[in-house]
Amino acid sequence: MHRLRPSYLATAALSGALFGAGLYVSQMVDPTKVLRFLDFTAIPTGDWDPSLAFVIVPAILVMFVAVKYGRKRAAPLFDIEFHEPEYHNIDRRLIIGAALFGVGWGMSGLCPGPAISLVAFLPNELWIFLVTLFIGSYAGSAIVPSGHAKRLANAQ
Repeated sequence: MHRLRPSYLATAALSGALFGAGLYVSQMVDPTKVLRFLDFTAIPTGDWDPSLAFVIVPAILVMFVAVKYGRKRAAPLFDIEFHEPEYHNIDRRLIIGAALFGVGWGMSGLCPGPAISLVAFLPNELWIFLVTLFIGSYAGSAIVPSGHAKRLANAQ
């Protein structure tokens, strides 16, 4: 493992702060707003809130441009290599994981990024979400280890 340089850590900290601020400004940290966006059955009554589409569409566009630009570079500015997903197949693990994530998001109105951003404000019930998030993440990795974990186990 390589040593993390201060420029890498500063970029990571700035990126995390910018991401968290964006989640707060866009109101993605408000579970009610997220649930009103996810509730397509509310479209006929006019109670559906499409405003979060104005968050996801620009995010997709920015990421598209960043990936296109990044693929032209030999390495990132502050790291020795790009960290891309190991798997590119749509398989049963991906579908089950996505479904579980979606059910959790739909039940709570929160996903991990906004929930961690909310730690700064400490809403009353956030600890319940975070504890169950970590339990679910640990259980998932124990039941179905990632390719990285399997390689580590085989190397020992």
